[in-house]
Amino acid sequence: MKSLKLISSAIAMLICFVTMAQERTITGTVTDESNSPLPDVQIAIKGTKTGTQTDFDGKYKIKTQKGDALVFSYVGMKSETVIVQNSNVIDIVLKGYSNQLSEVVVTGYHTTKKQMITGSVAMVRSTASGVQVQNSVGYLASLDYSFKMPRESSSLSQKNEPMYIIDGVPAKANQMAKINPNDIDNVSVLKDQSATSIYGSKASNGVVVISTKSNLYKNLSEKELDQKLNILPIPAEPTQEDYDTFVENAFESPKTAPLSTFSIDVDNASYTNIRRFLNNGQQVPKDAVRVEEMVNFFKYTYPQPKNEHPFSINTEVSDSPWNSNNKILKIGLQGKNIPTDDLPASNLVFLIDVSGSMSDLNKLPLLKQSFKILVNELRPKDKVAIVVYAGAAGMVLPPTSGKEKKTIIDALDKLESGGSTAGGAGIELAYKTATENFIKGGNNRVILATDGDFNVGSSSNSDMEKLIEEKRKTGVFLTCLGYGMGNYKDSKMEILADKGNGNYAYIDNIQEANRFLGKEFKGSMFAIAKDVKIQIEFNPKQVQAYRLIGYENRKLRPEDFKNDAIDAGELGSNHTVTALYEIIPAGVKSDYLTAQTDDLKYTKTETNSNNYNNELATIKFRYKKPDGEKSIEMVQVIENKSIALNKASDDMKFSTAVAWFGLKLRDSKLIADKSSEGIVKLAKQGNSNDDEGYKAEFIRLVKTTKQYN
Repeated sequence: MKSLKLISSAIAMLICFVTMAQERTITGTVTDESNSPLPDVQIAIKGTKTGTQTDFDGKYKIKTQKGDALVFSYVGMKSETVIVQNSNVIDIVLKGYSNQLSEVVVTGYHTTKKQMITGSVAMVRSTASGVQVQNSVGYLASLDYSFKMPRESSSLSQKNEPMYIIDGVPAKANQMAKINPNDIDNVSVLKDQSATSIYGSKASNGVVVISTKSNLYKNLSEKELDQKLNILPIPAEPTQEDYDTFVENAFESPKTAPLSTFSIDVDNASYTNIRRFLNNGQQVPKDAVRVEEMVNFFKYTYPQPKNEHPFSINTEVSDSPWNSNNKILKIGLQGKNIPTDDLPASNLVFLIDVSGSMSDLNKLPLLKQSFKILVNELRPKDKVAIVVYAGAAGMVLPPTSGKEKKTIIDALDKLESGGSTAGGAGIELAYKTATENFIKGGNNRVILATDGDFNVGSSSNSDMEKLIEEKRKTGVFLTCLGYGMGNYKDSKMEILADKGNGNYAYIDNIQEANRFLGKEFKGSMFAIAKDVKIQIEFNPKQVQAYRLIGYENRKLRPEDFKNDAIDAGELGSNHTVTALYEIIPAGVKSDYLTAQTDDLKYTKTETNSNNYNNELATIKFRYKKPDGEKSIEMVQVIENKSIALNKASDDMKFSTAVAWFGLKLRDSKLIADKSSEGIVKLAKQGNSNDDEGYKAEFIRLVKTTKQYN
């Protein structure tokens, strides 16, 4: 009996060994007909519950045996079945349905006769039950007609999504999926030219129009729609985004560091990027927060210059809201407002990234709509060329007059994404085009639009920095526009803008594109002063310590101030720039002061009988004219006069509130009070001159973001 058990055990072990010997790992890539990888393809061993799915790059791995049947399934595409033979690598190409929606009809916001529509349409009435509508990201809604949306070739599932309209309101797939089927009156589907003629290029993958029986969701905002459908915020997820790390400015003593020198910063990309994270319910990366860019997103009511200089200087001192014993010094510049007709002619080169990483809806499609806003601002005397780059660079539109708007827009509409990201060749061609068409005394500018995921030389940031510094010598200015999320390379965009006589904005939606490229076109695109530097000498009789809030990557050495070879920021027509200092007054005890040192023997300043008791600091500015090479200096004394925060200007209150929120997001160790309630209260007190609603939006962001309450 014992021997039988031993034999049985041996046989079982042998079977197990043979099975293990036959089992192997199959790997491969699943693509569509255009060779774009497909993520989330379902792969199952037929007749079993074993399966897997492809990753972001269309790759998969599965353990199986020879003779097993692998079934590859993807919504909107034909399934493929492959028998495992001798090879351990199985690559699959899935094909779309050529006759999808061939019997269907659709309408948009208005009623359209079936005979008037070109392309396939479908109208679905709520007369049957048990039928399902499914989209390519897996959301499922029980409706009364079975269909699959047409899909284009793409490496990302988001691109394959149709557009959704619920009771006339644009919606997302997860919102569509949460609607109660019993509330639906009808579902309409539109594709091809019928979709794009009504909704534009964003409807290139079709439109699903859902009408409820009582217009339950009419006129709701996206957040209100989420709340009504009980949809939770998008969870925070790790990303492949790239931000330069930096350490916030510490307090310094005017005895050991009497001069504070920095370049102005007109960029505001950090604020719109932060807004994107907060609106998505995601954690804001600490290094994505540049406080000065948050402050400078908003416009303030500084007076126009009244002398020969291109900007006015405005200072104000009040209490610190986060450290009660400290003071805040606000420095505000207001650029001269030049009427549009008096602005010089523009020679613009659009440098557009059309690589594969730009395929998302919030990248190239949004980019094209953004540039159309800019094109509408052009005058007949302006000219535009379009250069694109992916695996290689090329010109798709030679320099064309601003009056030929249709020609320029047609060229934009034809752009498609695909290929690698060799940006160096694109930059070379764009600057070559700009210099060949250079307008003396004009606005010569390259406008780069990308997600920043591109390579120059060995792909290191130092190679890119050298290239753009060399191109700066041509006299051509640079505007950088950032798009997208997930793989966004903010660090590269910062380098380009900082080193290339440039400015930088992040476009998170069409409203931001309209603000930066439309309403603020003059300030964004026309420099009235370049290489603007600020240097402050604090009076040690009044100031025990000071620190510049933000501007960490814009700080300069004291000797750089008068060195005209050192690059600095540009100021545009009617632009405002704001900088804030936190001051520890003389005689105030503070936990933020570093260890004190004895007075130095050789650098001790002789006591002046004047003592400058009425002066807090002396501030100097240097700038060059847009086509000049020699800087001009301005000097102004700041009085030792502080007003209570509740009596300070609205600009003082609001700019300080924005800086406060930025320091909170960075988890600054130099602020004692981190209450969202205090930030909201101060921002509300300073909320004036907000015709566009941006300040009110900021207050909502602070109030409604749970993670920061």
